Amino acid sequence: MFPAEFIVAERIGCQIQTSSKKKVLELLGQFFASSGLSLTQDMVFDRLLERERLGSTGLGHGIALPHARIKGIDQAYGAFVQLSEAVDFDAIDGAPVDLVFGLLVPEEATQEHLQLLASLATLFNEPEFCAELRRAESPEAILRQLMQQAP
Repeated sequence: MFPAEFIVAERIGCQIQTSSKKKVLELLGQFFASSGLSLTQDMVFDRLLERERLGSTGLGHGIALPHARIKGIDQAYGAFVQLSEAVDFDAIDGAPVDLVFGLLVPEEATQEHLQLLASLATLFNEPEFCAELRRAESPEAILRQLMQQAP
């Protein structure tokens, strides 16, 4: 089960049109900053971009899981973007990405946070789950799907 307030409808984008990986990361920063967390868009964007420079978080099959450790939070938080058109994310299989789950964990990430990241990667490796997310037509529908399948 996800931690309380881990993912909420305010941090979910549905049928978002954007042109690049950078714009997706900026949007994730905006979602995290505008949902009551004590974070700025630039702070989140910079940390996600810093992590991407170490290697793409594009898992393949149209999925990306950008993540970062961040100062000032005491639990993990997620945000999700369903894109109307896939963008290049330098994914491991070279395929463009249309489903992006952003994950922030406390700077002193524990084994629990690493397990959450692994659980999300496993969850997004399920083709039917991803197909349901692609068919969803609202942030609330996406949230229901995420919560039904929560690790």
